[in-house]
Amino acid sequence: MQVLQVQLEIRPDPAEVGRARRWARSRLAGSGIQADEPLAETLILLVSELVTNAVVHTGRPAVLRLSLPPAVTEETTVRLEVADRSGRAPVPRCADDDATGGRGLALVDGLADRWGWSVESTGKRIWCELDRCTKSREGAASCGGGAVAYGGGAAFEGLAYEAV
Repeated sequence: MQVLQVQLEIRPDPAEVGRARRWARSRLAGSGIQADEPLAETLILLVSELVTNAVVHTGRPAVLRLSLPPAVTEETTVRLEVADRSGRAPVPRCADDDATGGRGLALVDGLADRWGWSVESTGKRIWCELDRCTKSREGAASCGGGAVAYGGGAAFEGLAYEAV
């Protein structure tokens, strides 16, 4: 099945995170995924986390890309990618209970059905996929939730990562 890929250029400005969320919501709605669907709500949270990481930790422009199905079905998968111009790999972050940051990729790890990262010619790309299924996201384990694919040459299970 062919997918529709749409992308948004992100400036290195924290205000871009809100613009990215609005843009993603409108693209999901245009593909037939309702805003109150668990898939949409989770994807918007992941957009926030990955775009924030790219903007805050690299200080460089980035590209947000969504791969959407041409028709929404129970087996629909949506892919989110954020490519930034930093060649620095994601590094482990251990946030304590009082920390106000450092949990972004831990959220991605917990909410996405699959995620990973890869080195690109001009930096890196962090991606995640969400599967739509008839069960709620709370029952995601039966829909592939929790399966993680790491890129970049190393796998570190159980650690949270922050893109820098």
